[in-house]
Amino acid sequence: MESITMNQKERMLAELPYKPWLDGMRQEHIECKRKIFEFNRLPPERWHEIPALLRGILGKCGEKIWIEAPFHCDYGWNIEVGENFYANYNLTILDVGKVTIGKNVMFGPNVSLYGASHPIHPDSRISGYEFGLPITIGDNVWLGGSVVVVPGISIGNNVVVGAGSVVTKNLPDNVLAAGNPCRILRQITEKDRDFYFRDRKFDVTDY
Repeated sequence: MESITMNQKERMLAELPYKPWLDGMRQEHIECKRKIFEFNRLPPERWHEIPALLRGILGKCGEKIWIEAPFHCDYGWNIEVGENFYANYNLTILDVGKVTIGKNVMFGPNVSLYGASHPIHPDSRISGYEFGLPITIGDNVWLGGSVVVVPGISIGNNVVVGAGSVVTKNLPDNVLAAGNPCRILRQITEKDRDFYFRDRKFDVTDY
């Protein structure tokens, strides 16, 4: 399909510049905000409704999923989450770009996945065009509190990203990474299994 014949949603999904208020995009955004509003205002005693509400927001997810309110996203249907997912307070996902999260993934509070961006030049930016690039996070990943992931990033399996990091480059499997910009500190190995924090060993056997 030629890009000039695409509607704005098709352009967004094709990673092309698009205008988010045209061709029904604003209505889709408002519908997501309605669902998010319901989720974020759920009374604590109705906690058991959280997984079902999330399944109504997200495009695809496992049965065992939990996000602490408040949670924010743009469309919801452009997010896929694997089984056994947990996110702490204030998760923000700008799912203009496709966001895919694997199984057994944990997010600390204030994690932000930014699949959306804007042109750098001011004239182009004020035209209203924006664009999205995908974010992919593998299995068994832990993102610490206040981690930011920018558009177009892929994080491999079994990765730990330290709190406050800004991930601007792809991360391979089995690494501990941290910093702004985020960089690889070391490999995660089988030796790490016996420690729960730095040099502190488990005093139990069921880990």
